Amino acid sequence: MPIFDRAIFSRPLSILNNPFPALFALVLLSASSLGIRLLLSSTTPHKVPPAKMSSAPIKMAPRKKIAIMTSGGDSPGMNAVVRSCVRMAIHMGCDAYCVYEGYEGLVRGGDFIKQMDWFDVRGWLSEGGTLIGTARCMAFYERAGRLTAAKNMILNGIDALIICGGDGSLTGADRFRAEWPSLLEELVSTGELTAEQIQAYKHLNIVGIVGSIDNDLSGTDATVGCYSALARICLCIDMIEATASSHSRAFVVEVMGRHCGWLALMAAVATGADFLFIPEKPREDNWREEMRSVIQQHRRLGKRKTIVLIAEGALDKFGNKITPEEVRDLLADKNGLALDTRITTLGHVQRGGTAVAYDRMLATLQGVEAVKAVLEATPETKTCFIAITENKIVRKPLMEAVLDTKQVAKAIESQDFDGAMALRDAEFSEQYKSFMMTTAGQIDHETLLPEKERMKIGFINVGAPAGGMNAAVRAGVSYCLSRGHEPIAIHNGFAGFARHHADSPGSVRPFDWLEVDGWASKGGSEIGTNRELPSESGMETIANLIEQYQFDALFLIGGFEAFHAVSQLRKAREQYPSLCIPMTLLPATISNNVPGTEYSLGSDTCLNELVDYCDKIKQSASATRRRVFVIETQGGRSGYIATLAGLGVGASAVYLPEEGLSLEMLSEDVRHLKEVFAQDKGQSRAGRLILINEKASKVYNAKLIADILRDEAHGRFESREGIPGHMQQGGVPSGMDRCRAVRLAIKCIQQLEKYGRNVHNRVKMDPMSASVIGIKGASVIFTPVQKLEEEETDWPNRRPKAAFWLSMKEIVDILGGRPRHTLPEPDLTGVKAKDVKRGLEPVAN
Repeated sequence: MPIFDRAIFSRPLSILNNPFPALFALVLLSASSLGIRLLLSSTTPHKVPPAKMSSAPIKMAPRKKIAIMTSGGDSPGMNAVVRSCVRMAIHMGCDAYCVYEGYEGLVRGGDFIKQMDWFDVRGWLSEGGTLIGTARCMAFYERAGRLTAAKNMILNGIDALIICGGDGSLTGADRFRAEWPSLLEELVSTGELTAEQIQAYKHLNIVGIVGSIDNDLSGTDATVGCYSALARICLCIDMIEATASSHSRAFVVEVMGRHCGWLALMAAVATGADFLFIPEKPREDNWREEMRSVIQQHRRLGKRKTIVLIAEGALDKFGNKITPEEVRDLLADKNGLALDTRITTLGHVQRGGTAVAYDRMLATLQGVEAVKAVLEATPETKTCFIAITENKIVRKPLMEAVLDTKQVAKAIESQDFDGAMALRDAEFSEQYKSFMMTTAGQIDHETLLPEKERMKIGFINVGAPAGGMNAAVRAGVSYCLSRGHEPIAIHNGFAGFARHHADSPGSVRPFDWLEVDGWASKGGSEIGTNRELPSESGMETIANLIEQYQFDALFLIGGFEAFHAVSQLRKAREQYPSLCIPMTLLPATISNNVPGTEYSLGSDTCLNELVDYCDKIKQSASATRRRVFVIETQGGRSGYIATLAGLGVGASAVYLPEEGLSLEMLSEDVRHLKEVFAQDKGQSRAGRLILINEKASKVYNAKLIADILRDEAHGRFESREGIPGHMQQGGVPSGMDRCRAVRLAIKCIQQLEKYGRNVHNRVKMDPMSASVIGIKGASVIFTPVQKLEEEETDWPNRRPKAAFWLSMKEIVDILGGRPRHTLPEPDLTGVKAKDVKRGLEPVAN
């Protein structure tokens, strides 16, 4: 990953020779939930005046007109798509239109096709559903309807369309594009339009963005709205579990998914459900006996609750539909399990509500990329849709994905379930295996390793607590037990290991599976955590204790402190042979500042908490109309959380440690805010937010900035500060953090398994024996700690050298309407700083 040059962000975004943007100066943008990459065409912000022109007459090209439309079932995040498309189109010098009520509006035309202003979409990020509406349109299925739609687009001067919807909506769009030339010919031949009217619109460019809570389109890991729906399901099941445990009941929970079991599968992984039914993978042979056996074993272990998740399209291996009533009757059978059983069908509660932080980020970045794709398209370009693979934004051919999606349904219908699973993405298959391993693995003795290959693995959390830590421990422990390993908890980090191992009970003790099984939805760290490093606890003490307890491997979960701890342990191997055991780190920190990964457990949970907090603050600011809130975020010397939150709430400005903060920047932002509020004509949603990372400046904090803004506003607007503090670390872990915790934790234990026991010499020679698991671009990889500490770590600032997400800051500024600003001068340090102060060297300009 290239390290971004600060100079890129201090230069003007483009140089104009006319009032319209010069396309395109390419700027590499890498971003994630977690970190996501895309190429964004950057031009001068919409508010920057054009360069001075010569007096010679210039023939103006017509402005490109781009229409945005939502279609099919609504999903959380659609409004974020519309907002980003509208503002990016305007920023690029285009006219933006919204088509209301989907294809119905395209056919009806008139007021259903409306040109949008920059301020028409403010406040849309926090709104659920789709504010421009969606509706079924039978007329568009007929050629006559598509003919009318084409005419309406020509009359409005539109020949570029961005559609956010499901596979059916996007398939219709591709057909519309294929027919476009013949539709125009027919409109001219029938006298509806003239040849001159269609001359400039011979080609229709279409880009799709998948908006679907089912996450059912092949070729992308996530669709806009799917993680918001997962969040609703997890919330409901967490509530159901409380009452189920109280009465020792069983609940059968039905979720959406006629042809795709993604929601059911991810919810089962995230909540630790006892049994699962999805369309793609029916249970083998007798599912009734298998379910009875699994749940009976769980009850024997002492579980008081039973949760069975079923997708609405669930089938048995013979293609027969499995209903919630059928499952309930089996669980309640007096001659069988005889459980007091209830059915809960979640229904449309899954579809409603505001979008979670990830969906807002995904929708925003895909909207930006969609505008760029439309402008770059040629008549020969295939219709594409914007996808995400792991953490990388990519364009993919639309119809190939649609055909693959239809193949899944055909495979299920023909009972080719292995084929159906193969057509799903790699994460889907891995999560299914993870669920089976963590839920039924202890019952299936075929997964046990031979006695000589079984390991004693120490689990230790290091650093601050982060959402998903407990889910990772639960998954790792469950996998260990299914393989015959002995998982051991080391409580309260290295400090607890060194000073309390001999207590009663000691800090080193086996896991109680019945207790661990309930950790999936718990925040914080149930085995405790501590920032103390092995060197501070005493390296010799730690080495002796590892030998005393005969650990064969260490599994660490934590943030930069955990990374530093693995680095210290690796370097001490020469002196202490007992440290020559495999060890791997699963990054877990809200700061997302661990080298070797673009995603850390807890960062998504933190963003959800912070976005929710900012939504409430912004609502308060809007109620008083002209008020700015300055919000201080955590994150250490990494501005990841501030930037991603700024993207999710539409911040007016974001201040980061990577860029710094100066009085000149504050002055420019005050001037900008005055202009913004001067244009306010009394509309709602006029509140503004500024986010500042806690270490963005040694001088300027949230309170001081709020005071400066208040004083410099001279009564034109108000300002307040808000500090959410440690609430950013707390809360119930998000569905994404839980699911990724399970998947990555199992991969970590599998990595340790490769080494086995008594492999000191091999470990000493193998750099991969001390590693960090991470998501980088489109891959999940392990990276040697030695490589990371030597090449990729900014040790003084406790963060990676390359901030993969930093260019997302430019999108925050563009979509927030912030004018370009001057970055602070870099600090002089060391001898050079002393010489300049003494006048021995000139001050660099």
